[in-house]
Amino acid sequence: MDYTLLVMLLKDLVILPFQEIKLELKDEISKKIIKLSNKKYSDRVLIVSPIASDKETSVDDLPKVGVIAYIKSKIELSNGNLRLTLRGEKRVKILEYRSFTEDIIDAQITDIVLPKLEATTEEVTKRKLKTTLEEYISTNSSVSNSILKTINENDDLGFLTDAITSFLPLDFSKKHNYMLELNSEKRALSLIKDINIEIKYNELDEKISNNVEIRLTKEQEEYYLKEKLKEIENALNIKESELEDINKYLDILNNLKLSSKTHEKLLNEIDKLKRIPKTSPEYGVIVSYLEWVLSLPWQNESTENLNVKTVLNHLNKSHYGLYLIKERIEDYVNAKNINEEIANPIICLVGPPGIGKTTISKSIAEALNREFAKISVGGLNDATELVGSRRTYLGALPGKIMQSLKKCGTNNPVILIDEVDKMVKDYKGDPASILLDVLDSNQNKSFVDNYIEEPFDLSHVLFILTANSVDTVPYTLYDRLEIINLSSYTVFEKLDIAKKYLLPKIYADFKITKKLIMKDDTIIYLINNYTKEAGVRNLQRILKTLVTKVISSKKESLTITNEDLKKYLKEPINEIKLNKKELPGIVNALAYTNLGGVALTVEASVYNGEEKVITTGSLGDVLKESVYVASSFIKESDYVNSTAFYNRTIHIHIPDNASKKEGPSCGIAITTAILSVILNVKIDPLVAFSGEISLKGNILPIGGLKEKLIAAYNNGIKKVYIPEDNSNDLLEVPKQIIDNLEIKLVNNYDTIYKDLFKNNIA
Repeated sequence: MDYTLLVMLLKDLVILPFQEIKLELKDEISKKIIKLSNKKYSDRVLIVSPIASDKETSVDDLPKVGVIAYIKSKIELSNGNLRLTLRGEKRVKILEYRSFTEDIIDAQITDIVLPKLEATTEEVTKRKLKTTLEEYISTNSSVSNSILKTINENDDLGFLTDAITSFLPLDFSKKHNYMLELNSEKRALSLIKDINIEIKYNELDEKISNNVEIRLTKEQEEYYLKEKLKEIENALNIKESELEDINKYLDILNNLKLSSKTHEKLLNEIDKLKRIPKTSPEYGVIVSYLEWVLSLPWQNESTENLNVKTVLNHLNKSHYGLYLIKERIEDYVNAKNINEEIANPIICLVGPPGIGKTTISKSIAEALNREFAKISVGGLNDATELVGSRRTYLGALPGKIMQSLKKCGTNNPVILIDEVDKMVKDYKGDPASILLDVLDSNQNKSFVDNYIEEPFDLSHVLFILTANSVDTVPYTLYDRLEIINLSSYTVFEKLDIAKKYLLPKIYADFKITKKLIMKDDTIIYLINNYTKEAGVRNLQRILKTLVTKVISSKKESLTITNEDLKKYLKEPINEIKLNKKELPGIVNALAYTNLGGVALTVEASVYNGEEKVITTGSLGDVLKESVYVASSFIKESDYVNSTAFYNRTIHIHIPDNASKKEGPSCGIAITTAILSVILNVKIDPLVAFSGEISLKGNILPIGGLKEKLIAAYNNGIKKVYIPEDNSNDLLEVPKQIIDNLEIKLVNNYDTIYKDLFKNNIA
């Protein structure tokens, strides 16, 4: 019966029936083929191995025999690659290759039917094949006896030949010929011959080893290695050119100051390389391993700049504000000057996006004269991404830690681990537990990557982590971190950053000599009406757009007004819209999110109906509890008549349903909104609230006060009620904010009631 399958080309790799292989696909065409095979072909694909893999392959050059493979598993990796496990099912004859799409081919195929072998001949062939295999395994200690169990469990000659071929150390060309050969008897006879060759090779290797003195002392070790090298060269007739790489590895190894165990391990790997034919697949695996291990910066350390003044000047030149991290680096440099062996801190920068966590980390590396590398772990759920895969896996590589060290070329770089609050723990592993081994100074002196297999000292590395919020950082990791909170920028700080950092950089990037003339009021108008962010990333993007448009227009005057902003940047996209109408039941609340502080509108409505509480506006569980606490507090208070809630429904709504609202800081705003609608008292729209309330009316402390007060100022709020227990947090709030806000500290709701309701009840 004829049928069609999509074709996947595997260069330098053969899959046989009953064989499983693991692949990691990078190219989009192969990913598309896998996706289509899942939808249309029951997860089956036709594997074809081009014969000439070193040159461009045409359809005419492709073989007429392929293997149908079943996609046993597939995993999408965080780097965009696709990891597959394929299992070969059967050989098929290819009748015709056809174009499926512009970049994908399929093939019309048919099953292969071979005449049944004569029973006696088949039985004799199987016995000879099995006895030859047993002899080979007895001479090769690296081959597991478990292969015999697999062979003995299946008596089909075709299965036997394919199973044995899949694990023998044959080169690509030979395995390809075995795949193309349809007659199982011919495959068996060829295998018997090839296995005998491998047996002779093993016997020769053992003979070479026995020709060298076995009992050694430390003084005889060098003599032994030289003699064995001569025996190997004589036996294999190795050319001088083939020994150049081996000698290079020996020279590098001898120049490295490694532990005796690591040195001996690498010496054995180099020794093994001498004995393996260059055509063997294992040869390439060992070469790749040696290239990685010997290129790591075991002792290469950059000279650190410990001049406090120079370091601070560099940080101040590149970044505005961020005083807490600058102060911490100053303390670190001072401590290093006292004791060079002091352990490096594990700093975690926490704050909204765009405030400079990544760029300040890079500047710290530059200021300290260290190399810099960044590892993003946001969404990472596969621990092997950090610690690498075992060498036995196809396409195995070291983890991101070792890759970063090799890239930097020194053993004391600054490594930024970005977005640790967004790591994922699932069946693939727990990256956070791996980070403990990487960061903890008591453990990272002997960090072992799965691929490298030897301990590497990470204690010289300065690790800096970043997160938007500490709430989702795993506790075991959080416990070892030195948290430094970086808050949002005020409008005034953004103004200074725009004038002193962003615009000069944009002029330099565009090589512009004429500079825009913008008054401070115009820049502030741009910040307030065209950006909505805690940092300055979007502000930089908009300023770059503005400069580009003004320069492109060839305008004679480079003076920019508010009207010019509307001309070049269209209408304001984020114009501040406060509730200007004083209506009962509408109150402003302040909240803190991963993007910084925000101002929210809380709306309350009370109407006749079932006695219950309704919440809308995509409220989280904690915020819903605040609503229930507020309503219970009011019912038990003396503020309203005891019958005010009889057969009445309370409805609390916070607009912007698309955004999830969570957090315990809207209690007094919700209480005020409910009282406002019940008592028919209007609340000034320039007043905002932030604080939680207890069932007895006590005002509880909150977090993120600085961010919330910045949001209040940016939104035109004039008066803010906050918990009295947060009075010390006001020391961190910029003076401009304090001077422009009337801040009222309260410890019980009675104070708010007297201010807003007692003398205003209609």
